[in-house]
Amino acid sequence: MESIWTQTADMPEFSPLDGDLKTSVLIVGGGLAGLLCAYWLAQAGVDYALVEADRICGGVTGSTTAKLTFQHGLVYARLLREFGLERARLYLEANRAALREYRKLCQDIDCDFEERDTCVYALADRRKLDRELEALERLGFQAEWSRTPALPIPTAGAVKFPKQAQFHPLKFAAAIAKGLRIYERTKVLELSPGRAVTDRGTVTAESMVIATHFPLLNKHGAYFLKLYQSRSYVLALENAPEVGGMYVDEAEGGLSFRDYKGCLLLGGGGRRTGKKCGGWRELEDFAARYYPQAKIAARWATQDCMTLDGVPYVGRYSKGADGLYVATGFDKWGMTSSMAAALLLADLVQGRENPYTELFNPSRSVLRPQLAVNAWESVLGLLTPTVPRCPHMGCALKYNAQEHSWDCPCHGSRFGEDGGLIDNPATDDKGGMRP
Repeated sequence: MESIWTQTADMPEFSPLDGDLKTSVLIVGGGLAGLLCAYWLAQAGVDYALVEADRICGGVTGSTTAKLTFQHGLVYARLLREFGLERARLYLEANRAALREYRKLCQDIDCDFEERDTCVYALADRRKLDRELEALERLGFQAEWSRTPALPIPTAGAVKFPKQAQFHPLKFAAAIAKGLRIYERTKVLELSPGRAVTDRGTVTAESMVIATHFPLLNKHGAYFLKLYQSRSYVLALENAPEVGGMYVDEAEGGLSFRDYKGCLLLGGGGRRTGKKCGGWRELEDFAARYYPQAKIAARWATQDCMTLDGVPYVGRYSKGADGLYVATGFDKWGMTSSMAAALLLADLVQGRENPYTELFNPSRSVLRPQLAVNAWESVLGLLTPTVPRCPHMGCALKYNAQEHSWDCPCHGSRFGEDGGLIDNPATDDKGGMRP
């Protein structure tokens, strides 16, 4: 199972850390958010280092569908209702600024950057689309109502954002990583204020940025309650008609579509990690029905951290954690969110003001309905009297027959059949597991 991105990218390699190190800023995690943070700190002349337990972009960055857009589903009507006009506008501006930065950087990077319109479609209820268009008008952005003739299924229409973009995420990451101070195959074993113990040496730093997808530390920030993980699936189809833009269903578990070099990337089949879902079978059935001439060129799956309120957690790790910062919870929109997070974190570690600090503040209110769902899943996982169990917090693991893995429905850790760790927040293997 290898994504079309990992098949077609040549990633640079970096040596492991060799002994102790002192730096101003330590970034833990070499996905796109961590790389972009390192890039902006390097541009500002800040002393930094990045450590990655395996290879850079070896996790979710290489499994994305790589849409560069500030249209994150039908998000703006909800943000207006729950956060008010000013914060909804800030969310739009932060992600719009992120797209602008990609557009600038990609002028000098060969990463298959292409301008495309994005559309969020509804299968039946046009009222949701109308509410989103009204919200966007209040925010001063002129979106468009659109039909969806390129899709093989009937819809009620779509909200269209013109002039968004798509790209090859690993070609982009490979380009910005060159020349950065990166240490691969350097696993953090222990974190404390100003100090990170790795399997290759100890790093002391004035500030630390945790960009590990799901945060590593349980004793700060209560991220085990504030986040859950969602798994989704992608097929790359040859000989399927082009859709000419990027499309995503407004409904949870719906389908997404985009083109890449003669392939149609069909996404969907998702659910909370550790729960049953349609997965690739659902996508294969759809392709067989609507694209009978298509051939599967690649298949892969990805995992997303989901917040309580649909807005990422970026900023100080917790109220009492001075000098410790986090970027997580990108809610399936990791490309623009990674850029927005990196720009914000680069300002925060330098003591500069940023207009989006409060919007993304990880210590904002947790009084959201999703909190009860997360708490219930944790209790259920802890009380389920089965083995094997996750070493993260002891929840019962569920076998994922499609991917031949053991998945944790509490917090999203995943393990191979041999017990090897695949996805965090767990940091240790869990040996001896068989279906």
